[in-house]
Amino acid sequence: MVSSFIPVLPPGPIQFGTDGWRGVIAADFTIERLYGAAVAAAQVLGEVYGSAETQPKIMVGYDRRFLSETFAQTVALAVQAAGFQPVLADTYAPTPALSWAAYDQKALGALVITASHNPGHYSGLKVKGAFGGSVPPEITAKIEHLLQTTSPPAVPPAQTWETFNPWVSYCEVLRSKVNIGSIQAAVNSGKLRVFVDVMYGAAAGGMAQLLGVAVEELHGQRDPLFGGGAPEPLPRHLADLFRTIRSDRGPGLKVGLVFDGDADRIAAVDGSGEFLSSQVLIPILIEHLAVRQKLQGTVIKTVSGSDLMPKVAELYGCPVAETAVGYKYIADRMLTTAVLLGGEESGGIGYGNHIPERDGLLSALYLLEAMVESESELGQLYGQLQEKTGFSSAYDRIDLPLSSMAVRDRVQTTLQTTPPTTIAGQTVIDCLTTDGFKFRLADQRWLMVRFSGTEPLLRLYCEGATPKVVQETLAWAKEWASQL
Repeated sequence: MVSSFIPVLPPGPIQFGTDGWRGVIAADFTIERLYGAAVAAAQVLGEVYGSAETQPKIMVGYDRRFLSETFAQTVALAVQAAGFQPVLADTYAPTPALSWAAYDQKALGALVITASHNPGHYSGLKVKGAFGGSVPPEITAKIEHLLQTTSPPAVPPAQTWETFNPWVSYCEVLRSKVNIGSIQAAVNSGKLRVFVDVMYGAAAGGMAQLLGVAVEELHGQRDPLFGGGAPEPLPRHLADLFRTIRSDRGPGLKVGLVFDGDADRIAAVDGSGEFLSSQVLIPILIEHLAVRQKLQGTVIKTVSGSDLMPKVAELYGCPVAETAVGYKYIADRMLTTAVLLGGEESGGIGYGNHIPERDGLLSALYLLEAMVESESELGQLYGQLQEKTGFSSAYDRIDLPLSSMAVRDRVQTTLQTTPPTTIAGQTVIDCLTTDGFKFRLADQRWLMVRFSGTEPLLRLYCEGATPKVVQETLAWAKEWASQL
């Protein structure tokens, strides 16, 4: 029998990635290290966002992972030690609910205990600014510098803190963004059947609270091991939802909504049981907001986003901007640009008429509204957009483990010095280096190669005319990397 285990290595320095610091519980994510990180984060939030318009308080929230409540109490102590007032959530909640609370309460920001979509042995800390979104890289760099150059103050005596329910104001503002009555009526009449897979995470009970009507929820119980998988909205984790929707013979439009562990990301399954990533959902949302909600603004996509996104944006007169991968880059643009929406291929989508934060539950409401007002399945809406733009494609992404960081560095050096001029039999006509290396090929397919900053892992993305083209290209990339 093969034994699988998680190797416990000596912890390295605390580093913030594309959205926060994450680590293995009891290895590098410990009470002591979290306390130091939270003190530094609170101090930087106070330094950057403290003003006459903000209150000297920091919202503290958490997800449903192992020890999340205890970790959140540690963060509250750290906020107090840094000289600010912690306001602690009295229940788990989606990360965007804490971001909203920071903005709504005019706080310095929010500190959220979550490891998002990572497996159950991880926890993490996300840092949100007073504006209601992820702080930009220069802010996390300040936190890392403070951690390396100072020691945290002594732990103060435990106190009774102000607490709040993050769901109340959050649900109220989300409901105000859509015609909630029409969605409720469609569900109550049987015209719309809503299935929700919350993946044991912080979205549990959320759609029922928002809609005020019953929906069929899967995996709503707390399970810090996430059923032995990870709370990431990918097809390999959704067997129960696929089975439920494909076996349902009820009338009306059907949709399965999927949220990651802290509910800032979304995917869907349409009425025929087909998986819909945000590469599909974002074009649908662009059309819905521009046509039915009659909103305008720039569409912000990451470099890994589908080519259909700018084509749909062009149909409705929306400018397009492109960023590196990571929602904090989108949020940064949203602070200075009139935005329709900003989205990334991994499921994070945010809206210019709200805070600059990705929000799975708000995305879900917009998708339900689009279905009700168009009287169409999501798959049908996507097909109509392909016809309107004359563009259809397939997409996939794989993560390729490498044998060592030395191999990772060798692959990166090769791409920098002698990048391929042909890929899978196609001539490379362009290479974009906004984030990693994105190769545009002669037949308009593209292959993108990115590197994990913390482990020997290669991220491979591809969009092409057909699933066969995509898989051939990814297979070529795997073979190419294995030979270096």
